[in-house]
Amino acid sequence: MMTRLTALDPDKTSGKTKELFNAIHAKFGVVPNMMRTMGNSPAFLEGYLNLSGALSGGSLGVKTGALIALTVAEANSCNYCLSAHTYLGANLAKLDAEALEAARLGKGKDAKTTAILQFAQTLVAKKGKVNDTDVAAVKAVGVTEGEIAEIVGHVALNILTNYFNNTSNTQIDFQVVEAREVAVV
Repeated sequence: MMTRLTALDPDKTSGKTKELFNAIHAKFGVVPNMMRTMGNSPAFLEGYLNLSGALSGGSLGVKTGALIALTVAEANSCNYCLSAHTYLGANLAKLDAEALEAARLGKGKDAKTTAILQFAQTLVAKKGKVNDTDVAAVKAVGVTEGEIAEIVGHVALNILTNYFNNTSNTQIDFQVVEAREVAVV
């Protein structure tokens, strides 16, 4: 399937987009296709990078953030994000294949991680309209209110990228991982 939005060539950009691409390249050694496509709007790319950077320094940590990303990507049938976060989860967060696969189903290696991932699934399924029982369940395993806020932030960030990549049909530049079920349209 053809892409719907153009992934910019980092060597042919200027201004704010060029600055952002240079920073991404310095950090990762490459500018992934998603970010190259987001670069069509430097404001959008910068907003994504700022939220992503802020959450990566949060109390949930990189590993849990990577697991949430997989849970949300599976829920939204985003093959680009499943592919990217499987690679990043294994290579940057150093998560094993079993943890990466389980996260797609909303399961973790312990009760707290499972509750976090199930809450993330609930947020997606209920479009953010969680109830008292949903919040009490995640609090019952020791998730703090600050961590709940970060879970919402991670879910929102990943919905943003899922929707963007599903809209643009971004060319996957990682080993392809496909969603188990196609999202209902």
